[in-house]
Amino acid sequence: MPSQVYIFLPLLMGQAMAFSQGAFSWSVFLICHLYGFFMQLFTVFANDVADEDTDRLNSTYTIFSGGSRVLVDNALPSRTLSSAARVSALLCVLAGGVLAWISSGWGPLHLVFSGLILLWAYSFEPLRLSYRGGGELLQMLGVGGVLPMVGYLAQHGSLSGISWPFMGLMLLLALSCAMSTSLPDEPSDRLSRKKSSSVILGSRLNQRLVLALNACSFFLLVLFMLHGLISYTGMYLIVLLCLGLWFSGVLLLDQRPGSLGLSIFVASSVSFSLLPMAGLSLALFLA
Repeated sequence: MPSQVYIFLPLLMGQAMAFSQGAFSWSVFLICHLYGFFMQLFTVFANDVADEDTDRLNSTYTIFSGGSRVLVDNALPSRTLSSAARVSALLCVLAGGVLAWISSGWGPLHLVFSGLILLWAYSFEPLRLSYRGGGELLQMLGVGGVLPMVGYLAQHGSLSGISWPFMGLMLLLALSCAMSTSLPDEPSDRLSRKKSSSVILGSRLNQRLVLALNACSFFLLVLFMLHGLISYTGMYLIVLLCLGLWFSGVLLLDQRPGSLGLSIFVASSVSFSLLPMAGLSLALFLA
């Protein structure tokens, strides 16, 4: 269930942008997050099926990585999980259809299909980019791009007024999160020839790039506040917390997979990615 946060907050952020422009419906809110729940199930189920062999090699998994382990632990057969993934994908499409009907446009349904296609390209043939390289970029597009746009478009009816500076920040945060969660799985990814960012770049460089992305996100957040895009005073606390998380990451550089230090580094990096999404959403709802 912790993976639901990665989906809930981007969807919430998109709807918060629409709310700040006077467009909001509680029924759309509920259907958006019902879609988010189905999308989470599809993501977890499908990735577990696609990564079963790699997960069996993984002895350094954490709460942030390594899959749900239900196949590795023989709690469910692969065929059952594959069927559950297909059902979840169908439920995503149905939720997208309802959002399209409410908003009187096909945009939400198109975006839902885009999210499903991105995940297919990430995990399955013929592309299977999580193994060939570029999986983190697909995660960035899905989490930082598609999900906020689904939330915004479902509430607003068009993308004409969406805040592209906020969307840029979302993409940076999503990429940082995707790269940081690849770190614990680097040994098993290397064994299975999965070209995650930690394998391609090496763990040391990957950690530094995560910190660099977070630093860029931090300065963007500060610029938004200085230019009046965010007026919520509670954002000062978010900024201070992000700064503390960033420095904790600096202190924990070069930890090895399987170590407590790397788990704390990943936890701080993931928290850094999620805090601005939560803070900005709250700021837009209270503006």
